[in-house]
Amino acid sequence: MDFEVRQLRALLAVVDAGTFTGAADVLGTSQASVSRTIAALERVLGARVLQRTTREVSLTPVGARVAGHARRVLEEVAAIRRAGDRARGNLRVGYAWSALGRHTTAVQRRWSQDHPGSALVFVHANSPTAGLTEGAVDVSVLRRPVGDARLRTALLGVERRYAAVAADDPLARRRSLSLNDFAGRTIAVDPLTGTTTEELWSPPAAPAAVRTVHGIEDWLTVIAAGQAVGISAEATAAQHPRSGVAYRLVRDAPPLPVWLAWWADSPPPNLDTFVHLVCEQYARRTPQASGDTHADPARG
Repeated sequence: MDFEVRQLRALLAVVDAGTFTGAADVLGTSQASVSRTIAALERVLGARVLQRTTREVSLTPVGARVAGHARRVLEEVAAIRRAGDRARGNLRVGYAWSALGRHTTAVQRRWSQDHPGSALVFVHANSPTAGLTEGAVDVSVLRRPVGDARLRTALLGVERRYAAVAADDPLARRRSLSLNDFAGRTIAVDPLTGTTTEELWSPPAAPAAVRTVHGIEDWLTVIAAGQAVGISAEATAAQHPRSGVAYRLVRDAPPLPVWLAWWADSPPPNLDTFVHLVCEQYARRTPQASGDTHADPARG
């Protein structure tokens, strides 16, 4: 039996996420499924690729060699997939949390009008490059710094930051919040794809504790349950309204830059057109964006 691409993808997901739980989040499957896939790869190879302890997961010497080859194999698979998509004229756009927020629908409609026969497909991928380095997409929308020298980026615009709190939390009664309002609270943070870190605060205004979450659904679930509060881009508030969760503008938080990333050696066709279209949308100042600093986008 030969190994399968999905097995290599699972191995790298575990390596990059650091846990089976994080890998399952990236792959959109269960932890048990990831464990079975890794076990199947080890049976094919006849050797262990991961060393599991109660505290961490690490590569074995064999696993380190396999992982190096796996990255090159998946890059080639990604190139094949991009070639197929481009032959069909489609542009696949990855995102980890919120695509383009309130601009998403407008950009899709404008693209369809200007490029008949070409589909603009948004793909959710809970990885640091939103599916780009995994080969799932042609370009990706990112709200975190990009440190991969193989990628190029363009600034699309900036977004304000919104707090997310349980609907019955006293903070939900406010029309806007400040960073000081998080003092003593537990903040939900996704270290893999989230945009919030403890560096936003300086003592004594810092949150008292951090609750690690994996992806937007986990983040929303713990917030709705009152187990933590969160901060994210305004795109999250626009694209992910949730019963039991209230979004409030954090008026003194620094804005978030929104980047588009693509492979430096393989930019997709119509890249400049797409960048111009999205930048144009971000540059438009709607009443909500320019004047109503207390608006709750989750309430329309």
